[in-house]
Amino acid sequence: MKKILVIRFSSIGDIVLTTPVIRSIKRQLDDAELHFLTKKQFLPIVRANPCIDKIFTIEKSIDEVIPELKKVKYDHIIDLHKNFRSKGVILKLARPASSFNKINVRKWLSVKLKKTDLLPDIHIVDRYFQAVEHLGINNDGKGLDYFIPENDEVDTGILPESHRNGYIGWVIGATYFTKTYPDDRIIEICKKIEKPVVLLGGGTDAGRGKKIAEAVGNKVYNSCGKFNINQSASLVKQADRIVTNDTGLMHIAAAFRKEIVSLWGNTIPEFGMHPYLPEDEGKSIILEVKNLSCRPCGKLGFQKCPKDHFNCMRKIEIEKIIRFINR
Repeated sequence: MKKILVIRFSSIGDIVLTTPVIRSIKRQLDDAELHFLTKKQFLPIVRANPCIDKIFTIEKSIDEVIPELKKVKYDHIIDLHKNFRSKGVILKLARPASSFNKINVRKWLSVKLKKTDLLPDIHIVDRYFQAVEHLGINNDGKGLDYFIPENDEVDTGILPESHRNGYIGWVIGATYFTKTYPDDRIIEICKKIEKPVVLLGGGTDAGRGKKIAEAVGNKVYNSCGKFNINQSASLVKQADRIVTNDTGLMHIAAAFRKEIVSLWGNTIPEFGMHPYLPEDEGKSIILEVKNLSCRPCGKLGFQKCPKDHFNCMRKIEIEKIIRFINR
C-alpha cells in the first residue's frame, strides 16, 4: 500500500481545486492510502471527502504535526501549495516529493506589463496534475468535487416562502475589495429582476448583505454570516444559478456544475483560476472589462482601487448580468 501525503494549507477555493488530483490518485493508484495536510480553519472543506483517509491540520506551525507525520513514513509527498511552509514539511520528513509550476514570474510580468499573452493557457487544476504525472496519474476530466456532511445540508424550508421554489445565489464576498462587485450595482440589478435572490458570504459580509437586502426588500434574503461554509455550500448547490466574484464559493459552485456568471475585477481568468467545468464549459460565463490600461493590477487584490475609479468592476455591463439571471 502506497502512503501519500497531499499538502494544501489554504484557502477555500484552492483546496477545492485540489479535488480532481485527490480523486484521481485514489481511483488510479491501487491501494493508495491518501492523507491531507491543511490549516485547521479549512478542515470542514475536506472532512467529508471519501477519497481522503486521514487529515492533519495545523494552526500556526508545521511543527505541530511533524512528529505524527514522521511516524507514517510516506512513500510520496505531493506539494500543491509550494511555499516555504510546505517545503519545510518536505525537508523535515525527508521523503520523495513533487510539486507544480506556480508561474509566479509570468504572473508578475503580466501585472507589470498589463499583458495576458504572457500566461500559459492552462488551468491551475491541470498544473496541479504536473505533480502526479510521474506517478502515472492522469486527469479523469470529471471536474471538481465538494462533499457536504449530512448535518450541514440546509432545508430550504427555513428560507422565506418566496425563496423556497428556487432562487438566484449571489456570492457578494471576496477576500479583497478589488475582487468585489459594488453594492450599489447589486442593488440596482436585484431591483430590476423578478427572481428571488439569496446573498452568500461569510460573517465579514453580513453588514453589506444587510444593506443590500434593506435597499431591495423581501426579494433578497441575506444569508451572510448565518451559515457555516458547508451550509453555504448547500445553498449554492440548491440555487438555480450563481452570480459570483472570483472567490471560494465560485469554485464550490463549479463542483456542483451550476450555471455560473463570474465577475472579474483586478484579477483575470488567464491566471488559471476561472470556474473549472471540463464537462460543462457552456455553464460558465465570464464577465470582465477587457483592455483596461490598469488591469490586472495584482495577482491577488487590494483593499481599495489603486486608481480610485474601480472601472474594472464598475464598467461590467449590468444588462449582461440581468440576461444571465433571467434566461
